[in-house]
Amino acid sequence: MKYIKMFNENINRSEIDAICEKYYIKNYIINDEGSIDVDGNVDLYDKKLKVLPLKFRKVSGDFRCGHNKLTSLKGSPQSVGGDFDCSGNQLTTLDGCPQCVGENFDCSFNQLTSLVGCLQRVGGDFSCSYNQLTTLDGSPKRVGGIFWCYSNKLKNIDYLPKTYKKLAINGNPISKIIKLFTTSNDYGRISNREDKDLIMDFIDREMIQQDILLVNRLIEFLHDVGNPKSKEELIELLKKDYEIL
Repeated sequence: MKYIKMFNENINRSEIDAICEKYYIKNYIINDEGSIDVDGNVDLYDKKLKVLPLKFRKVSGDFRCGHNKLTSLKGSPQSVGGDFDCSGNQLTTLDGCPQCVGENFDCSFNQLTSLVGCLQRVGGDFSCSYNQLTTLDGSPKRVGGIFWCYSNKLKNIDYLPKTYKKLAINGNPISKIIKLFTTSNDYGRISNREDKDLIMDFIDREMIQQDILLVNRLIEFLHDVGNPKSKEELIELLKKDYEIL
C-alpha cells in the first residue's frame, strides 16, 4: 500500500479517503505528494480541530475552517476560488494561508499581531478585525471589497492596501485621528475618493513614528485640510494612546 508523507506522519490513500468521507469532502483528487484538490467547497467550520486534517492544494469553492482551535494554517490550500474563512481560531500568524483567494478572506477574531505571510490580492472583502494588530505590515496590496480592521491596536495605517472599496477602521487608536479629517459617515467606513486621498496624504507626511506622534506635523496637516486644532486640543484627545513630541 502506498504511503504519503504529510505533517510528519505516514498516511495512505485509504486514510485520505476516510478523512474526506468524515468531513463530507467530495469531488477531490489526490496529488502525488499527498495534497488534495477539491472541485467544490470544504466545510471544516466548528469541528474542534487543532490542526487541519489534510494537506489541501486547490479548492475551487469556499474553504471554511473557522471557529476551531487552530494555531497554524499548515495544510491550507494554496488557491481558493471562493471565500477563505479562518476566523475564531487561535492564530498568531498567517503563515501557510492561501496566496490566491477569489472572493472574501476572513481572519478576524484571532490573536494576530501582524499580517506578515498574508496574500497580496483578494477579490472581495478582507477582514482582520478583532485581533491584536499593532501594524498592517503584510496586508494585501489590493482588496476588491471592504478592508475591515475594526477593534485592533493600530496607531498608524502604514502598509494600508493600495486599493480597496471601503476602509473600516473604528475601534483603533488611529481612528481618533482619522475622524478629524475625513467626512465619510457610513458606520465608520471610509469610501469616498476625497477621504481616500487624504488618508494617503496623511501617511505620506509621516506624522506617526512607532508610537510617537509628531503633533506639529498633525496641526499643519489639519490646518491644510480645513479643520484646524490647537496643540492643547490634540494632546488632550490623544495623550492616552500616543507619546506626543
